[in-house]
Formats: sequence, structure tokens, C-alpha cells
Amino acid sequence: MGFDARFLGVEAALPRVPESEADATVELDYVHFTVLLDTARRLARVTGVNVDGASLIDLARGDDWQLDDRVPADWQAGPEVYAANDLDRGHLVRRRDPVWGARPVATRANADTFRYPNAAPQASGFNQSKELWLGLEDHVLAFAEVNDLKLSVCTAPVLEPGDPAYRGIRVPLRFWKVVAWRTDGAADVDRSDDGATVDGGALAAAGFVLDQAPVLDEGELERGARPVEPGVAGVPQLGPFRTFQVPIADLAALTGLGMDEYVAADRFPPTLAATGWRRLDEPGDVML
Repeated sequence: MGFDARFLGVEAALPRVPESEADATVELDYVHFTVLLDTARRLARVTGVNVDGASLIDLARGDDWQLDDRVPADWQAGPEVYAANDLDRGHLVRRRDPVWGARPVATRANADTFRYPNAAPQASGFNQSKELWLGLEDHVLAFAEVNDLKLSVCTAPVLEPGDPAYRGIRVPLRFWKVVAWRTDGAADVDRSDDGATVDGGALAAAGFVLDQAPVLDEGELERGARPVEPGVAGVPQLGPFRTFQVPIADLAALTGLGMDEYVAADRFPPTLAATGWRRLDEPGDVML
């Protein structure tokens, strides 16, 4: 159950919530993934999933979203947020990522991804950039093929105070993702006397941001126009999905989460970090 920080054979833990926010955070373990639920925002602060690409199982998708009965319903952004509007229940942990291993285990993992703590409101419909966001893990998985096809992936909304209010929550306009893998390709690891994993593997990681903030055209920018501020009763204005590869240090600063090991393992070229985020239009734009 839950996210395994040693899944890759090297340490790759969940990003850490600041101590000042720990009392408002609940850890929920599912099959092969974990959600750190922000009970004040009613959305995930962090999710983490272990992906064994060599033993993924193809199961029917389904669409049976359920509240997690281990925590109160009013701690979760439940079905009322998505009723009679164009908002999608966006999976944070992708449905297929934890669906691996023995079939009964994979079947439970598949169902577990349809729990409301693993959802966040996203713009409805697909466009090229949204498809790119959903396919990033596949692209990195192919890149990591020599490393037993294993990934650890952390994803969550960027929970900002200025996010638009709607039906008792604030709808996030940006999402972040860190994809991590091991670079040495060693399939076997030794166990020391105390049970710890010992090997010479090295962690590698890449960081990404998905932005669905409203986009103004050039004329509107020149006129100083701003997106219409939605009321609590109105569906928030959301823009087209834009995907960026970013320095993981920027993600740590943006989210306030502890990501030291991922920052140290980042594959974003330091020479480019000062030039800003890298807009992605296709998988080949990713720098690994």
C-alpha cells in the first residue's frame, strides 16, 4: 500500500509539506500511490505513484468516482464541485500508472484512482497541450527503458490563495509534476544486514508545470484587460492548457514543498535555468 520511497532502488521520497501545514494534511495510502490531502483546500497537496512499466496491465477505464470514507466528506472536493458544469475530474495520479502487478492488485489500484482526493477540477475537453501533459510519463518511461521501466511520479495542483472561488473550493490554475527514474540500469540490488537497499544507482528527475490560466490576446494585454473574476456561483474562467519543463528548484519555491533530492537530480540544464521555463509543444521538446 502507498508510495514507496525506495521503489527505484535509490531514495525518492514524497515532497515534504512544511511543518506549519502538517496539521491540515492527511496522508491517504492507496495501491501503489499516496495522496497528501490538504483538508483546508479539500484538494491534494501532493500525490506520489510508483510505476512499474514492465508489468502494467490494461484494464477497462470505468468512471465510478467515490469519496474516500476514511476522511470526512467535507475534507474532499466531491461530486457537487463537478455537477452540471464543464469541469473535468482531472486524475492527479493517472489511472493507468498504478495498474500493475498481479491482476487482483492491479484491479484494486485501478479503482483506487477514482477517489475524489485524487481529482482536481480541470478545463473540459482535450487539446494538444493537454494530451502532451497526460503523455509525459509515457515519454519518460520510454527514455528510462534500460532502467527496468520504473518511475516514481509526483503530481499535484499549485494551491495559491488567489485561485478562483467556486462551490466551496478554490479551483487551481496550475499543476506541477516531478518524474523520477534511476540512471544506472542495474536490475538487481543487494540487501544489507539491516534490510536497507544498497546499490550504486543515481536518481534523475524532470519537473513540469501545466498552466490553465486564462490567456489574453495581444490586444487585450495592450488595453490592460484582465480575466473576468468569477463569482462563487459561476464556473471559473479557465484557459487552454500550456505545458512547460521547469527547474525543479522553481517547483519547490512555487509550492513551498521540500524537494531537495529531486532538485539535486534535476536534468534541466543549469545553463538554461536562468532563461526561464521551457514551453513544450511535443514530447521531443523534453530535455532528459
